[in-house]
Amino acid sequence: MLALDSDGMAILERVSALDWSAIEPSIFGTLFERSLDPSKRSQLGAHYTSRDDIMLIIEPVLMAPLRRRWAEVQAQARAVAVQRDAATGSRRTRLENDLIRLLMAFVDEIVGTRVLDPACGSGNFLYVALKQLLDLEKEVITLGADLGLTRMIPVVSPEQLYGIEVNEYAHELAQITVWIGYLQWLRDNGFGKQSEPILQSLDTIKRMDAILAFDEQGQPYEPEWPAADVVIGNPPFLGDKKMRGELGDSYVEALRKLYEGRVPGGADLVTYWFEGARALIEHNQVKRAGLLATNSIRGGANRKILERIKHSGDIFMAWDDRSWILDGAAVRVSIIGFDGGTEHERELNKLPVSEIYSNLTGSLDAGSAKRLIENQGLSLLGTFKIGSFDILRSLADTMIGQPLNPNGRPNSDVVLPWVNGLDITRRPRDMWIINFRDLPEAESALYKMPFDYIYRIVKPERDENRRPRRKQFWWQHGETSPSLYTVLDPLPRFIGTPRLSKHRLFVWLKNPTLPDCQIVVFGRSDDYFLGVLHSKIHEVWSLRMGTSLEDRPRYTPTTCFETFPFPWAPGTEDQADLRVIAIAAAAKRLVELRDAWLNPPGLSDAELKKRTLTNLYNARPEWLAEAHAQLDRAVCDAYGWPHDLSDEQILERLLALNLERAAMGGVVGKVAEADEEEG
Repeated sequence: MLALDSDGMAILERVSALDWSAIEPSIFGTLFERSLDPSKRSQLGAHYTSRDDIMLIIEPVLMAPLRRRWAEVQAQARAVAVQRDAATGSRRTRLENDLIRLLMAFVDEIVGTRVLDPACGSGNFLYVALKQLLDLEKEVITLGADLGLTRMIPVVSPEQLYGIEVNEYAHELAQITVWIGYLQWLRDNGFGKQSEPILQSLDTIKRMDAILAFDEQGQPYEPEWPAADVVIGNPPFLGDKKMRGELGDSYVEALRKLYEGRVPGGADLVTYWFEGARALIEHNQVKRAGLLATNSIRGGANRKILERIKHSGDIFMAWDDRSWILDGAAVRVSIIGFDGGTEHERELNKLPVSEIYSNLTGSLDAGSAKRLIENQGLSLLGTFKIGSFDILRSLADTMIGQPLNPNGRPNSDVVLPWVNGLDITRRPRDMWIINFRDLPEAESALYKMPFDYIYRIVKPERDENRRPRRKQFWWQHGETSPSLYTVLDPLPRFIGTPRLSKHRLFVWLKNPTLPDCQIVVFGRSDDYFLGVLHSKIHEVWSLRMGTSLEDRPRYTPTTCFETFPFPWAPGTEDQADLRVIAIAAAAKRLVELRDAWLNPPGLSDAELKKRTLTNLYNARPEWLAEAHAQLDRAVCDAYGWPHDLSDEQILERLLALNLERAAMGGVVGKVAEADEEEG
């Protein structure tokens, strides 16, 4: 706040002397963003969207049908004007009136177009929409003047705009943004000044929660949105896992119960706005919608919302994976335009396509890929520890150095090396972890020093956990994951990859090592298997089948691995086959070269810290590129494919092979359902 002392008044005097008449109204939105508590921005949906990004929705969703109609009207108007100019007397008068009615009817179409932003924030989407409608109306006015008609005045107004905003400050700011933008347009286009009061309130912008309300008895109900022709906007970004922390348990539980059967329980907050718009389109209360979301809407539980949109209508426009800056960080977003199925022109990433599928692909429906039985059980997530089970190497050494326990067993049974994604993408941190697996409390307590540590450090944390099982079995990890040990225990080493990483990296992890849940592990110890996983063939597939967080692709056992058709069904490949041998040799060579670069002798600790796989793949030196190229050629040979296939050709062949294998051997289940279970 600015104190109104002499210094403050001097500042106000200087500011008031500036020419504010040409300021971009959306700057108020930027100021609003910066004024909010950063911890509340995701809750409020307060993510500033640039005009260019807004136009990616406004133009195809709101303006494209009007522009197509305008092209028809222009042609008709010019034809009528030619006839009028050649006519005389009453016929000329009649044609003149026909021309006026034709243009005024189209103006009425523009003026009758109602636009709703159900998460309007500071009003930037509404402001840009209004400006586009005014510009189109001006084209009508200009054509009328060119054809000799009396000059019309614009009648498009802010009253055509409807908004919903829960935040009081943003609600007021949205009205100011729209009015200032309107007045600027009138002035800049020579249509004079607005009568006083200059800034009026807009009753069409409502202050309310757009997706959940409670009646007088405290029962939840779905709020009614204002009637509109087009829904646009940038609803709040808030992932499923963060909803409870941001919105509170009671709100989230009421929300999920209210939308049960329509929005999956594991879906992100933004999907509730998509479902709201979809339902209105299905009931013919809205014609078209265009909304922005993070690109995770393409996969998992979120994609069910897009499947519902495809079932009741269709997607006619999309950007599947676009960079978008939020608070200086790159976020990956998807932009989606949808309707009841009446739009026949479809664009994906600004390119014409015949169809846009629910995973926001247009050339092939990768979402139709099946989870293959032949891949089942080979890939899992690491352990969900849920508590401070991880310890430093020094404490681990002390525990392991203790005498045998009363059960005659060493503490090394339950004190193990532990790795997470950072240990792969950066440098190994030499962390350890206590893991009693699914041992009962009495048996776990026999490992005295580790158990005492968990009782003292972890139990207080787990006593506060909402899940009854995690509170009751406080000495065990959050998920005991027996299948993880069934797969990994017999192996001397196994393959791991980070769930989230800029580069898709596969590494060897030695047993006994316990992987964290941020690592996907594979129950194979042979170089051939790692080679296929680390090939371009598999990387292209995993990028299409997975989603991402910011600029880091996400890898999941179900969508990325269980759908992937190997050259031979896992376990049926002949290790004596020359093609298998070639893949194994190329993979072994790749790992050896990487390891030599990561840990060369004689480097200082400071220099070693810079030697990470992320830095290596960022630089991608020639020797690394050639090692991968050799591996890729060997894997292509195993499939019997040419070495120069494009990414799209690779995807087409893999999808065909996936569906062929599924038809021969059966499938596990739907991909989207599996993703929802994974959360």
